[in-house]
Amino acid sequence: MALLGYARVSTNQQKLDLQIQTLKKAGVRSNRIFTDKMTGSTDKREGLQKLLARAERGDVIICTKMD
Repeated sequence: MALLGYARVSTNQQKLDLQIQTLKKAGVRSNRIFTDKMTGSTDKREGLQKLLARAERGDVIICTKMD
């Protein structure tokens, strides 16, 4: 079982720092945190696609913000 994390913001002007800190505090290793800086209205996001390709049965995915 792996602990994976996902952080996303809508624009390049927004920062991922707080989400990444929260994921690390939850125990997610840096190399298992996937990120995107783009709209959430599509699932065609590079970071999300990499996360989904990496995830296996039994893994836990943590997302700190659902907006």
